[in-house]
Formats: sequence, structure tokens, C-alpha cells
Amino acid sequence: MGEGVRGALWIIATACIVLGLWYFREPFTQFALALILWLSIDGLTRVLRARIPRMPGWLALPLALALVLGLVTVVIVVITRNLSEFAVDSELYEARLNQIAAQAHGLLGLAGAAPTVETLIAQFNPSGFLSQIGEAVQSVASDTIFILIFLGFMFSAAETFPRKLDRIFRAPSRRERAARVFTSIRVSMERYLWVQTVLSLITCSLTYATLMVIGLDNALFWTFLIFFLNYIPTIGSIIAVILPTAFALVQFPTLGPVVATFAGVGVWQFVIGNFLAPRMTGESLNLSAVVVLLSLSIWGLVWGIAGAFLAAPLTVMIMIVLAQFRSTRWIAIMLSENGRPSLHIAPDDDKDDGDKKDADAPSPHSPA
Repeated sequence: MGEGVRGALWIIATACIVLGLWYFREPFTQFALALILWLSIDGLTRVLRARIPRMPGWLALPLALALVLGLVTVVIVVITRNLSEFAVDSELYEARLNQIAAQAHGLLGLAGAAPTVETLIAQFNPSGFLSQIGEAVQSVASDTIFILIFLGFMFSAAETFPRKLDRIFRAPSRRERAARVFTSIRVSMERYLWVQTVLSLITCSLTYATLMVIGLDNALFWTFLIFFLNYIPTIGSIIAVILPTAFALVQFPTLGPVVATFAGVGVWQFVIGNFLAPRMTGESLNLSAVVVLLSLSIWGLVWGIAGAFLAAPLTVMIMIVLAQFRSTRWIAIMLSENGRPSLHIAPDDDKDDGDKKDADAPSPHSPA
């Protein structure tokens, strides 16, 4: 097959895959989020068993399940409750927004009357906006149900996965290689999630103390929102600084607290993101900065907010898989930061399709 034909096939295959991911984005995002939850729970289960030897084996999984799902539930509940508090204080915020709009209108020297919140809302069709919010809430509720269903079936499927792997790869060398690839993906995902969670907890603890000292309203809400945003590479940190600062501009009549909010939130994002994160992350991500931004744009375009949240782990997964084959290893090298996309797994040289001498060797999980 010529290089031109092969390149054309790659372009067509990539376009079909992207189109399929977009067309079936709802079930795929539910499955991907369930997979992330499963990896978090599975990794925490092994940590509990290793760090607490006296803990009964049957107790580690339920405890890990309760901790992970409990943390996710707390984040959702806190954000939901604080949104209702915003509604209670909406009149105060509306007056301040009208004042800011009038000041901006005067500084820019625009003709006519300054716009108000009421006129802006009228232009945005509030009835249609409210219906979209209702549909979004209903979608989140249904997505949560399907994510939990996927999560439950993943635990049962994980028990039979080794036997399926043995039947797919009959040769012991191929089985061992496939197992190493899956292990590499799992370890990379779990380490990335663990590091991001720890870094987010540290950042949010310091941010919450800073916002309480400044006196920003709904400090707990902004803290949990920043916790979520820190899982989105690069862009998440920027948004985590902009949103509380914008709210401080609405709440406070002077610029002092606004500047303090910007500096207080930004300094923790900068210090932890540039000094602590590289030491803890190590090679768990190993993606080029350009690739991170590109993957964030692509996954965000295809899957929305869920895609932005999953951009980094999904791209790492793709990079590890591409590194295993000679024909696609160059893509994995380009995606990686240090040119070594999979340090502990040698790339497949495609010298043969299997070791003939052990192709018919019995599987340890198969009957003799």
C-alpha cells in the first residue's frame, strides 16, 4: 500500500471517528465519566489495602466507593445550594451591575442611555433561557443515573476482563504485552487523577482561607467551583481566577477587594501550578503544552464541558495506545512532552504477528 493511500485512509478514519464521537457524544461522555470514577475508586481501593493492612479485604472497596462518590456529591450539593443564595441576593447584584454598566458606558462615551440588567435579559429571551436551564438540569439528572449504571457494570466486567484478554491473545507473549499496555493506561490515569485531586484540595484550602479573609460572599461555592475547574488543564486555572474576580467587582464598591481577590486566587494557582504540580505530576501526564491546549479545544468542541474535563486523561490514553505500534508511534512521540510516550513498554516492531512457538499455549484462565 502506497504512502499516499495510507495517508488518505488515516484522514478518512480520523474523520469518521471524530464524527462518531460527536454524534454519540451523550452515551460516550456518560461512559467516559463512569470510567474515570471507576479508575478513582479502584485506585483508592488498592491504596487502602496497601496502607491499612489490618483492614478486611471486603471493606476496602465499599469505603473507597463511599469516599469518591461522597466527594462528588458534596461538590454538587454545595454548588447547587449556593446557586439558590445567588438568587436571594439577585436584587443587590442587579443594582451593582447597573452601576458598573453606567460607569462603563460613560467611560466609553457611547451615545444613548446606559444598558441595564433588565434590558439585557429582555434581549436574551428569558423564557427560552429558563427552558434551556430546565432541560440542562433534567439532562444532568438522567446522565447521573446512566453514569451510575455504567459504573456498576464496570465492577462486574472487571472480574472477567483477564479471562477475556487471555482468549483474545492466545500467545503468552502477546497476552503479557497487552496486560502491560492496559496496566500502563490504568496507572497513568489513576496517578493523574490522584495528583490532580491532591493539588486541587491544597489549592482550594488556601483559596477558601483567602476569600474568607477578603470577605467575598459565597466563598465556599467559589472554592468548590475552583476545585472542579482545576481538573481542566491550563484554561481551568485561568477561569478559576476570572470568575471570583468578576464577582468581587459586583460585590464590592471599591477596587481594593477586587484586586485582593485577583491576587489572592491567582497567586495560589500560579505557585501550586508552576512549582508544586510539576514535582508531583512527574510523567503521569507527559503531554506537550501545545497538545494539552489542542486536546482541550477538540474534546471541548466534541463533548462540551465533559470533554474539557476529560481532555487530558483521554489524550494520555490515546498516546499510550499509539506508542505500541510502529506505524503510529511517531504520533505518540509528537504528542508526548519528552519524546518518550511509554517508557516501560517497548514499542511493537511488528516483526511477526505472534510467536508461533507459543501461539497455541494454554491460557492460565482457560481449561486445559
